[in-house]
Amino acid sequence: MAKVCVVTGKKPISGNKVSHANNKTRRTFEPNLHYPRFWVPSLNRFVRLRVSAKAIKTIDKNGIESVILDLQRRGVKL
Repeated sequence: MAKVCVVTGKKPISGNKVSHANNKTRRTFEPNLHYPRFWVPSLNRFVRLRVSAKAIKTIDKNGIESVILDLQRRGVKL
């Protein structure tokens, strides 16, 4: 399964791990993903989404209804 946030689209990126001796080796930076359940009154059920911590803050600010509407427009299965 891909490590991608369904709301923000955040995904792993690559960069360098730099040691104290300034040696550089490749590494990946993973998004901070969680699987919370959100109650959606219009659907009258809980929806479990794979979202990043930033997306949880976005849902708290804008509301789950507007986020679900945007996901349905994009064709994401709920």
